[in-house]
Amino acid sequence: MDYSSMHCQHCIRIIALVSCLIAIVAGQYATAPGIEYHSKALERVFEARNLELGFPTPKERERVLRAGLYDPDSVVPIDVDVYYTHGDKTPSIFVTIPRFTKGVPYSLAYVTNEVRENGTELRAYPSYDWHQSHGADCNGLTSVYRTQIDECGRMWILDSGEIDFVQHCPPQLYALDLASGGVVHHYRLPQDVYKTGVSRFVTPTIEMDAKNCDVGHVYMADSIGDGIVVYDVAAQKSWRIENKYTYPHPDFGTFKIAGESFQLWDGSVAMSLTPHGLAGHLERMLYFHSLSSDWQMAIPLSVVNNGSIWKRNDVSAGLDQFILLGKRGSQCVAAAMSETGMLLCGLVQPPSILAWNIRQSYTPENMALLIEDEQRLQFVSGLKIVRNHEGKEEIWALSNRLQKAFGTGLNFKEVNYRIQKCGIYELLNGLPCH
Repeated sequence: MDYSSMHCQHCIRIIALVSCLIAIVAGQYATAPGIEYHSKALERVFEARNLELGFPTPKERERVLRAGLYDPDSVVPIDVDVYYTHGDKTPSIFVTIPRFTKGVPYSLAYVTNEVRENGTELRAYPSYDWHQSHGADCNGLTSVYRTQIDECGRMWILDSGEIDFVQHCPPQLYALDLASGGVVHHYRLPQDVYKTGVSRFVTPTIEMDAKNCDVGHVYMADSIGDGIVVYDVAAQKSWRIENKYTYPHPDFGTFKIAGESFQLWDGSVAMSLTPHGLAGHLERMLYFHSLSSDWQMAIPLSVVNNGSIWKRNDVSAGLDQFILLGKRGSQCVAAAMSETGMLLCGLVQPPSILAWNIRQSYTPENMALLIEDEQRLQFVSGLKIVRNHEGKEEIWALSNRLQKAFGTGLNFKEVNYRIQKCGIYELLNGLPCH
C-alpha cells in the first residue's frame, strides 16, 4: 500500500467491519454489526499552551534563565507515564522532556496540583538534583525520551545521555522504586552496543514475570542509530540488533500533519510484547516499527533473547527470523499492547489512534481508527496502556504538535500539549471515554 492510499477512505477506515475484528478478542469486546467503531473524543486530563515548570526556589529559576539553561519556548514533552498507587483513584502522572536544546532544565517531571499561568505546574522527578548538572555528572539524568512503569511499581528510565544532540554521557538505564524514589537497578550501556555521537535511545520495553516481579530483559530502541539493544538483566550483559528492518524507509522521511510538514529520519522507535498466555500464541513476540517507515515488524522473543545469535556488526544475523507483518501506509509514533492482543499506535496521517488485532493479518481491512482528531491528536509521541485503581486497562496518550516545534514554531496562544485517556473497553466499543 503506498502513501497516497491513506487518503482513499478505504484503506484504514473500514469502520463497519470492525465488529469482526473485536468479536474474536477473547469474547470481551462485542459490538453490533454496522456500528461506527470510534469514540467521539478521548477524555482530557492535561492541556497547556506551554509547559509550566517549577523550581526549588525563585532564585534557581532566575539563575538557569540567565545562564541559558532554561528557555521556556524550548521545552517539548514527548512521553507520558501513569501509576495508580495502592488503589488510589487519582494516579501519579509523569512526563518526559528530552533535551533537544540546552534550554531544558530537567528531563523527567511529574504533574502537580498547582495551577499557574500556562497551566498545571510540573516538577522534576525524582528530584531537581538529578538533572541540574546538565550532563556534567553522568550519575544523574541527562536526557530522557520515554519511560516504562512496570506492574510492580518501578519506573524504568532510558537516558540517552545527550544534550542538543551532543553526547555528554553514555546511554544508561535506571529503575526507580516509585514508593521510595530509590534506585533498584542501574546499567550503563557499554560502547560496543551504541554509536557514539549517533545513537539516540528513545524507548525502553520491559519483559517481566508479573508473579514475582523479576525482569528478564529490557529492549531499548535506538532511533538514530537504527537498532535495538537487548539487555539481559540477570547477567548484566547486552547485545545489539541492527538490520534493514530496524532502519527508516526513504518514502517516509517526510511527516505531514495539519497542513505542515517536517523531516525526520528515525529508525526503531516503538516496541510491544505479546501478552502472557495469549490464546493462539504459543510463543511470545516482540512487535516493533521504525518511526520513518510504515512497516510493522515482529520477531520471536526466544530469538531476540539469545545473545549468541547477534554478532557485532553483522546485519545478516538472525535475518530470517524477522517477520514483515504488513504495511499501514503512514508513520506511527508510539505504540502499546492491550492484555487481549490489540496493538494500538499513534498514527500520523490522519492524526488518530490505530488499532489492530494481532490474531489477524496486518492488512487494511483488519485495521481501524478508534479515535480520529485532527486538532487534539497532532503527533502522539507518548502512548501507554495501564491498569487503573479498579484493575481495568486504560490508554493514555500525549500529543505535542511536533511538526510546529520542529518547523514554523509553536503558537503559545493555542493549546499545544495534551494528555488524554480512555478506558480500553470503552475505546474498543465506541463508548464515551468519561
